[in-house]
Order: sequence, then C-alpha cells, then structure tokens
Amino acid sequence: MTILVTGGAGFIGSNFIVYFLKQYPSVQVVNLDKLTYAGSLSNLREIEENSNYTFLKGDICDRNLIESLFKEFDFQGVIHFAAESHVDNSIKRPNEFINTNVLGTFNLIDVAKDHWMASTNKIKTEYKNARFHHISTDEVYGTLGETGLFTENTPYAPNSPYSASKASSDFIVRSYHHTYGMNVVTTNCSNNYGPKQHDEKLIPTIIRKALADEPIPIYGDGKNVRDWLYVDDHCMGIDLVFSKGVPGETYNIGGCNERNNLYIANTICGILDELKPKSRSYKDLITFVKDRPGHDFRYAIDASKIEKHLGWNADENFETGIVKTVDWYINKYCS
Repeated sequence: MTILVTGGAGFIGSNFIVYFLKQYPSVQVVNLDKLTYAGSLSNLREIEENSNYTFLKGDICDRNLIESLFKEFDFQGVIHFAAESHVDNSIKRPNEFINTNVLGTFNLIDVAKDHWMASTNKIKTEYKNARFHHISTDEVYGTLGETGLFTENTPYAPNSPYSASKASSDFIVRSYHHTYGMNVVTTNCSNNYGPKQHDEKLIPTIIRKALADEPIPIYGDGKNVRDWLYVDDHCMGIDLVFSKGVPGETYNIGGCNERNNLYIANTICGILDELKPKSRSYKDLITFVKDRPGHDFRYAIDASKIEKHLGWNADENFETGIVKTVDWYINKYCS
C-alpha cells in the first residue's frame, strides 16, 4: 500500500509520518510538501533513510503535478495535512490561505476521485479500500462562551480567513462523499502542541522568548481558552480514523485540557525556573499586548465520538505533555 501524505514536513504531519512508519513498516509513504517557512526536512531526520519513505517537494495547487504523482505511485490513500495555518498570517495575507486550503484541497480530492472511481458512486475494484482523510481544525466552529463543547454537529461559524478557508475545504471533502460516493473522513482537532512546532506558535514563542530573556507577548488579558492536545495523541487519533473510521463521518479529536493563555505562559515559566534558573523568574517577562482582531474567546472539543466508537484516549494530560515539550525546546534552543 502506498499513501500520499501532504504537508508532511510541517509540525503535525512530520510527527505523524514518523509515528505511522513505526506502526506500519510495510506501508510506503510519499510526503509531498511545498517547504514553505512552516515546513522543514529537519523534522524528518529520523526516517529520511527509510526505504519506505519518499519526499517530494511540490505544491498541492499544481494540479498537473498531483495527477502525475497519482499515475506514478498509484496511491491507495491520502492523508491531507497541507495547509496555511497561522491565524495572524491569514489576517495579513488571506489570498494565500484561500489558494492553498481551498483550491489545493479541491485539486487533491478531485484527482483522487478521477483515479479511484469509474463513475459517480462506482469505485474501481482495485481501489475499494482507498480513502481520503482530511485534517481540519476546531476553529471552523467559531467561538464558545464560558461553557459548552464543540461536537461534530456544531454549526460552522468561522471567524478568521484561516478558519473560513478550512471550513470551505471541509465542505468540499464532504460534498465528494455525498455527491460521488468517495470514501472520505475528516478530523477536526483542538490546539496541538509538542516537539517540532513552528516558532511562530504560542508555546514555542513563550519558550523561545523566555530563554532569550525577551518580553513574552500575550494577547489581550490572556484569558482566551484553548483545548490543548499533545501531538502524539493526535497522531494516534488520525491513525484510528484513517484505519477504522466510518466513510463520510467527521471525528473531533481533543485533549480535554482547557487552559487559558496566561496559565500556559505561567506554567511554562515555572518549568523553566526549575530547569534553567536565572536570577529572577521568567514570569517577569510576561507582557500583555494588543489583542488580535476577531480573537475567538474559547475552543473546547467533545471527543466522546472517537472515544466511544474507535477506542481513542489521550495518553498525555497538559501537565505531563508540557514538561516533555519544554524539555524538547530547551534542547533545540540551547544546544
């Protein structure tokens, strides 16, 4: 079996490929990544010599490239991570998010349909188990108040160009199941953290700024809440949905670790005070800055569907996962 993983040089994609090849050493994985600023081949050093792994640099917006790859490798599955994902960047440059997240996703699933299906609602015999797995985000659901959880039935209400582009891609994938009968699944995850995340994201920024003895920027009053999911737990969930999920279904994957941004900063600074002590606490570096436009107040996921139907459970809570994460970044920034 040969599967295409898009965006596999990024944070979640690279962690997933390493995990997946350990779980399924006979599967061939082709990693297609444009290698924008958010992707790095250094994230894949531990498997770059694996004979079952192939890296190709390319853009999912290039339909001719996608068609040629399907002909060359005869993919039996697609796991689609590739996306522009930083909300701040989507506010400044929304066109890049629309092109990659919407048009790119359309190219991928439309080429997969042409390759796997003989006609509408008729899958070619040799591709009866072929599956398209779309990786999405809880941000498509908008924002929550003080209470409540996002479920798979929560109406979409995206509030940023990023989340709007991901919502659009979710609907494209959904339509290819209902219109053409394609075997698709979608997962919407909460905020990931862990090794290999790009420096621009909240947790790496806090660690990097603290170690450099620079102000740690926190938007607004720091009370915006996210549900934090350790990246390895997310990888396990993706594997389960890709292998066992019901065609056409969506599964929410969340860590059940609601923490506000100020708590995150204080926790990380407390860990650094123990591991890399200085004359004063790192907490003194926390600095409140002007809030981001359209900043959603709270995200939190109800993961009971994937837990009940596929047997998934997170191994890490936030307090264990963040220690592993801080330790990894200390080695990165201080080595």
